[in-house]
Amino acid sequence: MASYLRAWLYGQNPSEDVTSAPSPDVPSIATPDVPSIVESAPHEEDDDDTETVHGNDDDDDTPPMFPALNSAQRALSTSQANAVPRILNDAQRMPPPPAPSLAARRPGVSAGSRSTTSTLAPPPTTTKPPPQLAKRGKVALAPGHGPLDWANLKKSGADLRGTDTLLRVTPSMLKEHRSPDDVWTCINGKVYNITHYLPYHPGGEKELMRAAGRDGSKLFALTHAWVNIDYMLDGCLVGFMVSE
Repeated sequence: MASYLRAWLYGQNPSEDVTSAPSPDVPSIATPDVPSIVESAPHEEDDDDTETVHGNDDDDDTPPMFPALNSAQRALSTSQANAVPRILNDAQRMPPPPAPSLAARRPGVSAGSRSTTSTLAPPPTTTKPPPQLAKRGKVALAPGHGPLDWANLKKSGADLRGTDTLLRVTPSMLKEHRSPDDVWTCINGKVYNITHYLPYHPGGEKELMRAAGRDGSKLFALTHAWVNIDYMLDGCLVGFMVSE
């Protein structure tokens, strides 16, 4: 690099002699001092990132000891290695499982009737027949009185309520409407006129008349609490239950 700069500086006017005397007709121009370039050897840095720093032995690739030689884990394992293993006698060992006796099994017979030592038989609760649940009493509805027919009746615009406005119904007023041609009932604080719903009830008219003229909330919850009564009888709402 230094030789290149020197050749460039002195190669601008190679034909002129800078040491010759100036002409008397040409004014003399002061020539600036040309800086000198001193070559020096490159500085060697100690922290060279191109090489990996190793220990004294570059060929030592042995991983470190784990656990360490002075650790508590290594001291514990050394003491356990020197200990004499304990030998169990026959009384301390786990007894072998009993023989299953598969040939003597009979379906539906509990283990207690054959052998008290067998543990592979089903529990006694699975050998008993399940209890018979009481079936819900449903009646055959007349033609044209299914759930879709009741929905169409509500959308037809027929007067299912029987009143012009919502009323405040007392218990004495509710008792007056318990005949088959005029049936009111109270469910969850709301009073409904269920006269037109009697032939559409899946449980029959007799079952529905049990709640006629009184509060049927408990009977409704015990029979079919999952039914949306507000949607089923929204067109039959008469009013709300109040005290006397």
